[in-house]
Amino acid sequence: NRWLTCRSLPPGALERIADTVADRLRVPWFAGAVKINVSLVPPLVLLPVFLHVAALHFLLGLVILTSLPVVVLWYYYLTHRRKERTLFFLSLGLFSLGYMYYVFLQEVVPRGHVGYSQVVALTCGLVLMLAALSRAKKDPGYLPTPADNEKSSHQALPNKSVRGSSNGLHGVTVSGAASGRAANGEAKGYSRMSAREPEGVRKDWCAKCQLVRPARAGHCRLCGRCVRRLDHHCVWINSCVGEQNHQAFILALSFFMLTSVYGITLTLHTVCRGRTPFVALFYCPGAYSDYSSALSFTCVWYCAIVTAGMGYILLIQLLNISYNVTEREARLALRDNTGRRLLGGLVIDTGQYNRGFLCNWGHFLSLGSSPPQRSAEDIV
Repeated sequence: NRWLTCRSLPPGALERIADTVADRLRVPWFAGAVKINVSLVPPLVLLPVFLHVAALHFLLGLVILTSLPVVVLWYYYLTHRRKERTLFFLSLGLFSLGYMYYVFLQEVVPRGHVGYSQVVALTCGLVLMLAALSRAKKDPGYLPTPADNEKSSHQALPNKSVRGSSNGLHGVTVSGAASGRAANGEAKGYSRMSAREPEGVRKDWCAKCQLVRPARAGHCRLCGRCVRRLDHHCVWINSCVGEQNHQAFILALSFFMLTSVYGITLTLHTVCRGRTPFVALFYCPGAYSDYSSALSFTCVWYCAIVTAGMGYILLIQLLNISYNVTEREARLALRDNTGRRLLGGLVIDTGQYNRGFLCNWGHFLSLGSSPPQRSAEDIV
């Protein structure tokens, strides 16, 4: 009614409407309606529409393929500034892979220029990439919080507070007092620990998780947890990259690059015959002669843009591994002006953990193989 009468809305009305729509968006299922995350929907709907519209004309393709990265970057900075977790980027990445593979099978393979072995090789690369991505989505190396330790200890000692009493009341009272003393003692132990530690160790105290972090661990403000050897929070997997999944993350990026470049090469050899892939990417006169070729060529350019972005991420990761520095440590070194810019600013060498190229890569390949160091609060 306020919209129709052009009256101003009360403060927070749009946010409440958006929250209500997000809560009511459900899909009927056998065990009951399943709630759907709103951030999953836009890629599934908009990506095919945009690509099909871009295939209608060269100018439409230029405008859409130029605006898509801008919109994605704008949404990234918006969610990053609000410290929000979203499934938009994971949904966009997975649906892009599936839709590009579908277009390849429907539009490129029927032309007869792609062999059976090439389709199998592309499919195997896609499966390996998804397997590495699934491994990268698992625990990155979260540090156990005091609440988790307390919960596990309560689960490990059931019904012990009731024994030793005739009516059970005395045991409950003693248990409550003991737990109160334990909680107070634990809190005092943390304060004494943080007060007694030297200056270098006291900085590793996380006030949000209430624990002492080991070396190179960090707190992720999006996940709300501390992670061993935290590198960064990756929006494309909607999880942190840490000690336990860093290798799988690099493996997933590598398989993606190889599979994407191979698929782009096969498609360009089919759509633009007689030209090298690099030349055909910028000059393919017959690309818009029919709608099938235009759609394939548009998808090639979309894949090229995504591959360029992922290739830059992979390059930075490989350089950081070569100097044994994480993204978090590089940002802190830039903030404190304690690192050296190398290779034109692509990598920040803190010098703290750099032991040479071979030793750095050996340390990276051994991540997660040894049991993690026990933190101070676990020992206490």
